[in-house]
Amino acid sequence: MSISREEVLHVANLARLHLPDDEVERFQGQLSSILDAVSKVRELDLEGVPPTSHPHDVVNVLGEDEPHECLSLEDVFANAPDHAGDLFRVPPA
Repeated sequence: MSISREEVLHVANLARLHLPDDEVERFQGQLSSILDAVSKVRELDLEGVPPTSHPHDVVNVLGEDEPHECLSLEDVFANAPDHAGDLFRVPPA
């Protein structure tokens, strides 16, 4: 499958890219090669193959959320340069 020069310019315009003529030709060839490679998937018999969003099983590696004691305000503000009551004080932006 080949992509036309106009299609390359259209995609470049959508991406807000200004491409010189030599780059348009280079991208035309590269994008055509990519589309050829992707189109080979159409040749496969994918009947019964479920769609996937990730090639590997994605497992949450974080531990379970378990309630525990919160820090005391004294511990929270121990290293704070300045605070007012239970609020951090920061310099104005």
